[in-house]
Amino acid sequence: MAGRTKKALYLEAASVLDCLVDAIAGRPGQGPIHTRLAAAWGCDDAGSALVRRALVLLADHELNASTFAVRVTASTRASLAACVTAGLAALSGPLHGGMARRVLALMREAEREGLEAALAERLAAGTPLPGFGHPLYPDGDPRAAALLSAFVPPAAYAGMRDTVAALTGEEPNIDFALTAMARHLALPDDVPYLLFAAARCTGWIAHALEQNETGRRIRPRARYTGPEPG
Repeated sequence: MAGRTKKALYLEAASVLDCLVDAIAGRPGQGPIHTRLAAAWGCDDAGSALVRRALVLLADHELNASTFAVRVTASTRASLAACVTAGLAALSGPLHGGMARRVLALMREAEREGLEAALAERLAAGTPLPGFGHPLYPDGDPRAAALLSAFVPPAAYAGMRDTVAALTGEEPNIDFALTAMARHLALPDDVPYLLFAAARCTGWIAHALEQNETGRRIRPRARYTGPEPG
């Protein structure tokens, strides 16, 4: 981004976001992101409104892992495309944007073995339940609440939510809400991740542009705490 004018960077930002949305939709398009994605996924107007709500709720979430990766990359004056690529790499991890697949695995396990059995096995092993709880939101993820309030979750998801709340007191997080929404709209399994990527890309670009304005390179330091050298 070094030496680029603000206008040039804004045009590049629009191009990067447009390319990502085209890739997710599987075809070139114009207009609002939610209508392009909804059309590609065969959603009706109600489904399109849900896609829009999810995109807004996911656009930014402070300095999470992927956004910090974008900030670090932007601080080297890399291109906006490179910054977004760094964000996508971090987002792909199973503890970040890839968490939705772990939620789906839990739901399938509950379908095969029964809800109580699937939960009992994980709770007995002390395994965290994917899709529930969030370290930043001890009283419940407000993003999940805002999304789940906009549709009636499928029976299996409603049962999982109520049973987990009764057993652990934990509320669903945004990963659970996204998978429930995808099932409600009969969308493919990878839609929660794709929605996450499309939404967060707008936030990443904003962070990258802001980081570029500082003119500083992010260079954390590490302190050795092991045994003294001989």
